[in-house]
Amino acid sequence: MTETRREGPSEGLRSELSSTGAHWFEEIASFLGPAYLRYSFARGTRQEVAFLVETLDMKPGRRLLDVGCGPGRHALAFAARGIDVVGVDISADFVALAAQAAPANARFDQLDARTLSYDREFDAVISLCQGAFGLPAAAGDDEAVLDGMARALRPGGRLALSAFSAYFAVRHLEDGEEFDAATGVNHERTSVRNEAGDDRAVDLWTACFTPRELRLLVERAGLAVVELWSVSPSAYEQAPPSISSPEFLVIAEKPR
Repeated sequence: MTETRREGPSEGLRSELSSTGAHWFEEIASFLGPAYLRYSFARGTRQEVAFLVETLDMKPGRRLLDVGCGPGRHALAFAARGIDVVGVDISADFVALAAQAAPANARFDQLDARTLSYDREFDAVISLCQGAFGLPAAAGDDEAVLDGMARALRPGGRLALSAFSAYFAVRHLEDGEEFDAATGVNHERTSVRNEAGDDRAVDLWTACFTPRELRLLVERAGLAVVELWSVSPSAYEQAPPSISSPEFLVIAEKPR
């Protein structure tokens, strides 16, 4: 009997990238533009930032790097609290939107999170809501993003990283979604709408994790896990890991 081999998500994405030279999310971001901020997951910025300011011990004048900042919703909220912020995103359209509203203590740059070159420059680094970490285009992408964030931290600095829960993804698999057990990547065919009200069918690939995987990845990057909680967008809290919340939030520290 001949075994039929199905192409996995990473292989398909590598093939796509070889012909386009771009990350698959860039086209989606360009289509969405400011409409991205109208989606329900983007409405909890104030609560999430307030929680993280306390958790990361961020005070006015300290430096924060937001990796995969999108249109800048978290970065701008941190900047409003007097924190010096640099936001980076692969989407030129999102970076332009963020820069339009940037105060003097916030800067936004178009950068690929897989090739960050910062070196011990920041008191805190964040990557939230699958802005960079958790949106793989090829095998090893998430490790590359995490390594760059770890390098960017000064000794004693802290990382806040959210990641989608594999437990939740499998328990709540919906029509149009396919979870690849071999890679932990959830593939979704869905429709998005831009500012003009136009709809477009798109493919989304989201890496999903267990707490053990996240601990191993963070420790591999040279950081020490301080806390690992189950959270939901708009409801960040100090809750132990569970199978009922959509995301995990990792707080880690760079050794002094």
